[in-house]
Amino acid sequence: MKSCFANCTKKALLFIFTLLLLAPALQAEDQGKWIQLFNGKNMEGWTPKIRGYKLGENHGNTFRVEDGLLKVRYDQYDEFNDTFGHLFYKDRFSHYRLRLEYRFVGEQSKGGPGWAFRNSGAMLHGEDPETMALDQKFPVSIEAQLLGGNGKDKRTTSNLCTPGTNVVMKGKLFTPHCTTSSSDTFHGDQWVTVEMEVHGNGVIKHIIDGEVILEYTKSQLDDREEHSRELIKLNGGKMLTEGTISLQSESHAIDFRKVELMVLEK
Repeated sequence: MKSCFANCTKKALLFIFTLLLLAPALQAEDQGKWIQLFNGKNMEGWTPKIRGYKLGENHGNTFRVEDGLLKVRYDQYDEFNDTFGHLFYKDRFSHYRLRLEYRFVGEQSKGGPGWAFRNSGAMLHGEDPETMALDQKFPVSIEAQLLGGNGKDKRTTSNLCTPGTNVVMKGKLFTPHCTTSSSDTFHGDQWVTVEMEVHGNGVIKHIIDGEVILEYTKSQLDDREEHSRELIKLNGGKMLTEGTISLQSESHAIDFRKVELMVLEK
């Protein structure tokens, strides 16, 4: 009996030791893989928050999945009337690469603001939607702004906007609300692929075709704004190291063909 117990114990310890040796290799093998946040079938894992409506209420069927695409539409709106919306993914992220394939289509919704023509965005390091007020237009976040051209004028995409936040750029605190990238202009309904590489409170890069078109660091809450001050208390400080990811509805129809994420090592 003792011999059997000893042998079984040795085998169990050997098995555990082998697993411990293999664990780093298994983790390394998992790194660098793209996770599909949008499954191409439905909005599983995503929750809408539209201005003036409760979290989870998809007013006007704004966000929908058709033909394998995640679509933002306004055909059930009488008028846009500042009904800005965001579709939140269920998890928070800190160090990652986010890659989107998008295209603008059709006409802008009636009543949409002029600046929102072919305008959408991906919100990074965002607040939880539960902390947003019912009539809040945008989540406090770092926005990778997506823009389409008007057919003639230069209009860059993957710009930076900072609702309730600031960043550091070229060694200085950068407080303007938006700044343009160095990207080309993408006119018409063509598909565009953009990527954002996020390293916690460190550097964030906006990338197109392997080229860095915008770079900044030290994302932080803006203590000049009341709601941001509330979030600073919840966050335990101004600096943003992680947050939600959400996609915008800003009055112009847009399709997302792919929304994928790669978790990076901290």
